[in-house]
Parts: sequence; C-alpha cells; structure tokens
Amino acid sequence: MTATLTLRERVLARHALGLDGRRRRSYRNHYVVGSGDDHAAWLGMAERGLARRRQGSDLFGGDDCFWLTRAGAEAALNPGEDLDEEDFPR
Repeated sequence: MTATLTLRERVLARHALGLDGRRRRSYRNHYVVGSGDDHAAWLGMAERGLARRRQGSDLFGGDDCFWLTRAGAEAALNPGEDLDEEDFPR
C-alpha cells in the first residue's frame, strides 16, 4: 500500500529531501522545526510511520529534527525522481 501525504505534508517532505522541481534526486533528509503548524504536520507524519523525530537538542537550538522514512520519502516523489541511496540504503 502506498503512503498518502496531504498537500502540506508533501511540500514539507519535498523540502526535507531538497527536491525543488529542478533536481531529480534527493540530496538530504532532514527538517528542523519548532512549534507551529509545520511541527504539527511533521508529528502527524511521524505518528503514521512516514517520518521519525529527534526531540529538541542544543544542536538544533532546542527545536525538533524530523527525517522521512523510505515510505514517507517515496510518497513525496514526482514521476522520474528518485532517492539518494546514501540517505535511504536498501
């Protein structure tokens, strides 16, 4: 079964992957965020197994760091795009 992202989640996931419409391959997999709507969206993705969360630390100024699981990342791809295997080893 393919994971489904809301439009907002998809925008956030694509940003985390560095996919801006010009690149065809991801080059990163992280998103640092404090409280707010984006944080709530990331928590929702984490609850559904599409992302993982590292709770705030000094390294991130107290903000949380999220990264996508393979399922979450694949749901964000456009046709013809792929994931960098360094971030998503098989």
